[in-house]
Amino acid sequence: MIETSMNFNDLHKQYRAYQSEIDAAIQQTIDNSAFINGPEIGKLEEELATFTGVKHAISCSSGTDALLLSLMALDVQPDDEIICPAFSFIASASMISFYRAKPVFVDVSPVDFNLDITQIEERIGPKTKGIIAVSLFGQCANFDEINAIAHKHGLWVIEDGAQSFGATYKGKRSCSLTHLATTSFFPAKPLGCYGDGGAIFTNDPKLASRIKMLRSHGQKARYVHQEIGINGRIDTLQAAILRVKLKHFEDEIQKRQRAAERYSEKLKGHVLLPEITPDKQSVWAQYTVILENRDEVKAQLTQQGIPTTVHYPVILPKQEAFQADIVFHEKFEVASLLADTVLSLPMHAFITDYEIDKVANAIKTIIP
Repeated sequence: MIETSMNFNDLHKQYRAYQSEIDAAIQQTIDNSAFINGPEIGKLEEELATFTGVKHAISCSSGTDALLLSLMALDVQPDDEIICPAFSFIASASMISFYRAKPVFVDVSPVDFNLDITQIEERIGPKTKGIIAVSLFGQCANFDEINAIAHKHGLWVIEDGAQSFGATYKGKRSCSLTHLATTSFFPAKPLGCYGDGGAIFTNDPKLASRIKMLRSHGQKARYVHQEIGINGRIDTLQAAILRVKLKHFEDEIQKRQRAAERYSEKLKGHVLLPEITPDKQSVWAQYTVILENRDEVKAQLTQQGIPTTVHYPVILPKQEAFQADIVFHEKFEVASLLADTVLSLPMHAFITDYEIDKVANAIKTIIP
C-alpha cells in the first residue's frame, strides 16, 4: 500500500502555524470590502521594499506578469534578442517570445545550475538588448559577473527571483542585485500567497512609476490612459495574507537552512547537489539532487509514500513553443544532463527531522 502522509510542500501545516493571524487578516479585508487596490497593498509594497533593501517594490498579479511588465517598461521591441537560461521554468523565456522578441538560450553551469557566465558573451549580438538571469532552486546567479558583462555591452539585466526571494548574494538580498528584478508569490514559493501574485523591484523611480501605470491599463489618472497596459494588479486578500507570512519569513528561511543542512549531511556521498558558495545563502525553494537512475529512484520513493517532482524534464530549447528560435546545431549539454538526472525532494520550513531522515534513508537504500 502506498502511504500518502508526507507532503512535498506542506502549506496546510504552515497555515495552522499562523491560522489566527491569517484568518484575522482575511476577515479584516472582507470587513473593509476593499478587494482591489485596498490599503494592504501599499503596506505590503513598503514591507517588501524594506525586506529586499530597494527603494521601490511594485506588487502584481503573478511572477509571469512581473516579467511581462518589466519587458514593457524596458521598451522591448519585436526582434530584439534577450539572453536567458536553457534550464529553467518557461516563464522568463515565454514572456520574451510573447513580446515578439527572441530568447537566446545559454547553457547553465554544472556548479550552481544558473547561467554559465563563461558562455554569455559568445551569445551576444547586435540585436541583444538584455539578460534575464534566473536564480534557480533558491540560489542567486553570479550577478557581479553578469552585471559586468551587461555593462560592457550596454545591456540591461533582470533577475528572475521567482525561486530565490529571501536568498542572499554577497550580503545583499535577491531582487536587489539588478536594475530590475521580479519574483513570484505562487503558493509553493518560499514566500507564497493563496493564489497567484508577484512583485517587481527597482531603485529607479521612473521605471517604478511606469510599471505602476502599466499594471493598471496604462492609467495615469482615473480613466486617463497614457499608454496601453494590462490588468496586472494583485488583489487585496493576497496582499493581506502575504503581509502575515512576511512577518515569519526570516524564521522560515532559517528553518529551510536547517532542513537543507540535514538533508546534505544524510545524503553526502550518495547524490550530487548544486554547490552553494560561501558568498551565497540559498533559500532552498527546492532541494534538488542529481541521480543517474532518477526515474527508477522516483518510482521507488513514490511506492514508499515519498512525493518528489522533476524540475525540469524538458529543457527550454527543446520545447515546441521555441522551435522557431533555435539553431539546429545548438547544444546545451549541462541543461540536457540536468533534465535527465535532477529530482526535487520534499522541502519546506515545516518539514520534520523524521521526514528528512525517511527520505534520505530511502534514497540510501536504493542507492547504497
